[in-house]
Amino acid sequence: MKVIIDASNVAHFGKDKEGKKPSLENLLKAVEALDKLGYEPFPIADASLRHEIDEKDKFNDLLDEGNVHQVPSGTNADHFILKMADEEDTKILSNDNFREFHDEFHDINNRRIPFNFIDGNISIGSSSKPKKVKNILQKICTQMLNDFEKKGLDSYKLKKNKKLSGIAVAKEAIDRISKTNEDGFDSKIEGIFLKIPLFDKVMGMVEDAEKTSDFIIFVLVSPRDYKDAVKNAGNIAVTVGDRLKLDHAPLVAVRNDLFTKPGSFELNIIYSDEILEESPYNVNITINDHDYSFVKKNSRNIASTVAARLGTWKFPIVSVKPSMLMEKPGHFDITLEKGGEK
Repeated sequence: MKVIIDASNVAHFGKDKEGKKPSLENLLKAVEALDKLGYEPFPIADASLRHEIDEKDKFNDLLDEGNVHQVPSGTNADHFILKMADEEDTKILSNDNFREFHDEFHDINNRRIPFNFIDGNISIGSSSKPKKVKNILQKICTQMLNDFEKKGLDSYKLKKNKKLSGIAVAKEAIDRISKTNEDGFDSKIEGIFLKIPLFDKVMGMVEDAEKTSDFIIFVLVSPRDYKDAVKNAGNIAVTVGDRLKLDHAPLVAVRNDLFTKPGSFELNIIYSDEILEESPYNVNITINDHDYSFVKKNSRNIASTVAARLGTWKFPIVSVKPSMLMEKPGHFDITLEKGGEK
């Protein structure tokens, strides 16, 4: 990775000593240290450094050879360095905090690598860890659902976050199905996937569900509430089937949903014969190093969220891999590849 060296800042280190000029040796040691660490040093100096530095002839030779780069005369070197770092997604070796530019460049602390000289030897520090991007899991899920919709697959989008309880879930389901019997559902309003408990049994295949239920009810909950919500699945099915006098009790599936707040729920309901047994596409997520572990850890919850809102019986395969090309926290890319039955 390229590291821009704030050449003037490095050369001026220790200049507070009386009579000391900016040091070319400081700059050369910084280049050498970064090179040993496997970086590509790229020194940039302001226009005045060539007139102030202690070894002017050697410094001018470095400029002529292209080993040190100088900003155009009259250009603010700090802004030039920050803009280049932003455009090329690089780090910056500097002890300057660039405070006056924080409004324009929001990730300075994550880019800036501090340094120190001790007994003539340079010590390279590390940049600050970036703050976790808020709601990155939801952003990933939203992008995935948008990409699925571009393939012609509708998804459930409501995010009412009603207060979670077994009675509340049953009542909401009764109200929805009653309205369905009167008005009818639009195709693929709500979704499902995997195996789910019903009357203490496990339904293994979609065909079985179709024989025993006209509707599939998905109870979408926060991962924190999943275990407690599963315990109520059978009772919800019995209550809904009995109250509506359905020929077959509905199938109730509890799913982790990253859009749902703890202590609340969403309901997706679809006709059994509209369920997709397999996800039509699997998903590859390429993401920056900073968010990789967090997203990888939650990959199953991402798959659960997307599958439930699409209406697929099984989870899509969600693979997560880091990329050095994505340096900024929050950066990710999604690609869909054909899934389902081969």
